Amino acid sequence: MAWFSGSSGLANDVNFSAQRPAAPLVWGMLVGAGLLASQSAYAWDGVVEKQIFEMEEYTTQGGDTIEDLKVGWEAYGTLNEARDNVILITHFFSGTSHAAGRYQEDGDNNGYWDSIIGPGKPLDTDRYYIISSDTLVNLNAHDPNVTTTGPASINPATGESWGMEFPMVTIRDFVEVQRELLESQDIDQLHAVMGASMGALQAIEWASAYPDKVERLISVIGAGVTDPWLLTKLGTWAAPIRLDANWNEGDYYDDHPPLDGLKEALKLVTIDANHPEWFNDTFDRSWAEQNADPAHNINARYALEKTLDELAAARAKQSDANHLLYLVQANQAFIAGHGDSLEQGLAAIDAPTFMLYSEKDLIFTPEGVRRTAELIEADGTQVDIQPLKGNRGHLDGVVSIDQASEQLREFLEQD
Repeated sequence: MAWFSGSSGLANDVNFSAQRPAAPLVWGMLVGAGLLASQSAYAWDGVVEKQIFEMEEYTTQGGDTIEDLKVGWEAYGTLNEARDNVILITHFFSGTSHAAGRYQEDGDNNGYWDSIIGPGKPLDTDRYYIISSDTLVNLNAHDPNVTTTGPASINPATGESWGMEFPMVTIRDFVEVQRELLESQDIDQLHAVMGASMGALQAIEWASAYPDKVERLISVIGAGVTDPWLLTKLGTWAAPIRLDANWNEGDYYDDHPPLDGLKEALKLVTIDANHPEWFNDTFDRSWAEQNADPAHNINARYALEKTLDELAAARAKQSDANHLLYLVQANQAFIAGHGDSLEQGLAAIDAPTFMLYSEKDLIFTPEGVRRTAELIEADGTQVDIQPLKGNRGHLDGVVSIDQASEQLREFLEQD
């Protein structure tokens, strides 16, 4: 679910300081009917352009209609004549479609999976056409590089923001909009679908809902169902927003947004996305102010607390509180196959599957990942599973993904 925020790159060997958090720490801690065009126009050379996909209307899994739906998307590589070299990347909870490249030649807004996407890399842009889209209700609703329809969007029927009148959406709805995007480019088959966290949920749902369209499934730090442990954890992320008086039952678009509640929610996401080992190795018990000892001053804080506050406050300005609530609900409701039986939902998957996970993951526990693998392979479907090493826990699914480079390359090339 990407229980982390950000869409800039992160060097794995950066040393962070509690007193002077480096710019990459923002990423590391707080870690998206109709466009027909020549695909050569989107061939990736390191610089990417965000495109916009539009539908006049979309009917949700709950039967509600969303008019004037828009999501952003970007692609790397070239679609071949047979249109069978497509890899779909589905993004995490707080992420966007920006999986690789940068928006300006000299920009530093690198994609989150640059280590594995590009010429000669495991997801080889000289060989594959790799496409990624912003989800509905994307968290980053106020980021100029994000296009997403959600509560912050204008309801064509009223001319005002949807707010909490926006229909409930599910992980399956994210998948259905992606399917429409692909069909608008005459793409009917996926060489592979791959995603991390909430992206893994979408990838699993793709393989379950459309087994005839998905040739390979790559699930990273995700599982086949949101278990009770994660369901309650997600609820804690939503709580600070609902407790902020400025939330006003979601009606705040003409007034002050609930930034305090949103900031606290993002802090919780950040803490849960990382493992205690990383916090303890990275930070110390330094005070935020040299002469203000928290042991003797109720208003004094530690440097780590100040860092978390500053990073969350900066991120909150590009995010939307209602969008976070809708994402929480979509993730809480997830079960593979969008039905009542996890076993049936995972049994529907026929695609060879590669699962990457962390033994230190505090979001999708290793037990849940292994159980998902067992259920997929119960009827003979090929499943390979591999742990990622690191001290980040859940976040290792992004920052440590290059550990699995050769295995990813081999999996994508196998017959």
